[in-house]
Parts: sequence; C-alpha cells; structure tokens
Amino acid sequence: MMPALSVVCSAVIVLFGAVCSVFIFCEYLIYYAAILQCGWPGIDHGAPAAEKSADGQPNAEVLRAMVLSDTHLLGAVGGHWFDKLRREWQMERAFQTALALLRPEVVFILGDVFDEGKWSSPKNWEDDVCRFQKMFRHPSDTELVVLVGNHDIGFHYEMDWFKLQRFEKAFNTTSTRMVTKKGVNFLLVNSVALHGDSCPICQSVEKQLYTLSRNLNCSLLQSSIIKEFCRDTWTYPPTPPIILQHYPLYRVSDAGCTGRDAAPPEERHLLFREKYDVLSQEASHRLLQWFKPRLVLSGHTHSGCQVLHDNRYTEISVPSFNWRNRNNPSFILGSFSPSGYGLSKCFLPEESTVIALYCSTGASLLLLPLVHCLWIRGLLRCLNFCPISKHKSL
Repeated sequence: MMPALSVVCSAVIVLFGAVCSVFIFCEYLIYYAAILQCGWPGIDHGAPAAEKSADGQPNAEVLRAMVLSDTHLLGAVGGHWFDKLRREWQMERAFQTALALLRPEVVFILGDVFDEGKWSSPKNWEDDVCRFQKMFRHPSDTELVVLVGNHDIGFHYEMDWFKLQRFEKAFNTTSTRMVTKKGVNFLLVNSVALHGDSCPICQSVEKQLYTLSRNLNCSLLQSSIIKEFCRDTWTYPPTPPIILQHYPLYRVSDAGCTGRDAAPPEERHLLFREKYDVLSQEASHRLLQWFKPRLVLSGHTHSGCQVLHDNRYTEISVPSFNWRNRNNPSFILGSFSPSGYGLSKCFLPEESTVIALYCSTGASLLLLPLVHCLWIRGLLRCLNFCPISKHKSL
C-alpha cells in the first residue's frame, strides 16, 4: 500500500510542478521570449554614414523611440470583468518587459488609450487614468507621450472642450504640438479635429497647425526675404518633421497592405469612410503640403500597413497593442536622427499560442490520472495472478 501511496504523491507533485511551470511561462516568461527577438534598427532612410556606427547601429546621438497604438483600456460599461483583467495584465507585462529589455528614451502612444473615454463619467475617468498609470508606469529616464484618439474624446460629433481638456490635463499635454528631441521634430496632431467644418475645436487645431507650419518652414528656409516674413517666429531644428496622429491619412482601403500584422484578407478590400476610418482627402493633402513630413505614423485601424502618398511621403499604420483587437499585437521600434530614421516591428506572443499551451496542459492533466489508474490496475492484476514459488522444508 505504501509504494502505491508514494507513487500517487509523486504524480501529484509532478503535475503541480508542470502546471506552475506552464503558468509562469505563459504569464511572464513568454513576453521575454518574444521581445528578446527584437532589437533597435540601424538608420537606413536618408542618413549619412557618419550617423551610423561601425556595425550599422545608431550612435549615441540617435533617439530611440517606441511607438504603440490603440491600447483600448476597457471602462466600467463595456466588456466582461475577466476580459478587462486579462487584457490589462497582458499589456502591462508586455510593456514592462519591453521597457526592461529595450530601454527606449521616449514612448509614443498614438491614441485610443481608453475604450470608453468618450462617455466616461468623471469618477470612471479617474479610475481609468489610475489604471493606465499603473500599467504604463515608466522610469524617469523614459518619457511617455500620449496622443488623443476618437475613443478618448469621442468622434467629431461627440467631441467637446470638456472631454478634450480633461484628456490634456490627465496626460499633461496639448493635443496638437511639436515635440523636439535630439534635433528630431515630432508633430503631434489631434486628428479627430481635422473635420474641416469650422467647429470651435477644429478651428483651434487648424490655427495651431498653421502656426507650427509657419514656424517650421521659417526654420527650414534661411533666405533674406524669408527672414523678413519669419520675424517673431519660434525656431525649430531645420529638419522635416515626423507626424504622429491617430487617424491615418486618406487611403481607399487596406488592399495594398501585406505582412503578419495586416488586416485579414477578407477585410482588406473594404472601402474606408473619410472622416471616420481615415482623414478626408482635403485634410490629408493639407497636412502633407504644410509640413512635407519625412514619415507619418498613425493608428486607428488596429492593423499594420505601409503606404506611400504622392510617391513621396511614407506612412506606417501601427497595429493595436491590445490582444482584444488582435491575435498578434505588435509595436514599432524607431531609431531617429535629424536627417534619417530606421524602423523595425516587434511582435508580441500570439494569444492562440498561449491558449494552445493551456489547452494541451489541461488535456495532459485529464489523461495522466487515467493512465495512472490503468497502470495501477495492471500492477495489481500482475501481483494477483503471478505464481509464487514455494519451497518445502527438509
């Protein structure tokens, strides 16, 4: 009896150890396994050789930025409590692991930080902001820059000053501004307000954009005629900006998008609606003509895409960072200098892989007791029917 009991205890210990190992891997180590495969890119767009080190990697003057989008933290109204708990755990572990391994100097989040910001009560808004700050906590040497999206303040017809100002207050930001780091100009755009219908917020944003465009163009052009026009303007480093915004520039659809993070094939040919899925043609043209950016980074569609506008301006759509929106979330790693940049994608663990690991472990837990019982039954049957030799005493 004792050997059988010992075998049972050993089996229980082995099963418990296996369950704990799978849990630790799926909830902690899998993020390290995925992000360890990522690395900072070298500069391969427009940079002279002097801005690269001997191994092709960016030198100390290059800014390292991490770009993600559409975190969609669930609020008090929508979503099951377990769904909220699960998604926030995944994003927190992924973000904190990325910070620990990659150590970016700045992190940009391209809007739709919250899922229900457009209708959150003041109390729910404060709760959502506190949860965000816990999940996306960061060291003092990493700056977090958050842009506004339609789920944060509502679509154009839902947007108002109260929602916009509470967002700006929560993240200590202005929704449209220029951020300059290491000689690199990043233009942050409140793309929700680029509706072109002269609404009060739209007029304010367009006025800000015009002023920023004038200041930047005056910094780029140094002729004596221009200097007279540019009197009393703010000076920026003389380099074209990188535009960051939530809505993509106008495109017909995702038909030309490819890659692991592109929209599913059955959705790529669906036509985009102007001012809802993408910016209008007019607003897109105005941004490109006013700023002539060397790169545009946007979110909103939850899928990845690379588009070349006017055969000159490159736009990258950044996929959602939330597993609720994608099976394979990802983010962008960017190395930026005043005259060049390099980008790479970092893919996070696929949820289907995690589910498969848990399912296979569960199936093993169900099968092992059955196998164990069959083994014990066979052992007992062998003991009952095997002949026992007897020796007669002399």
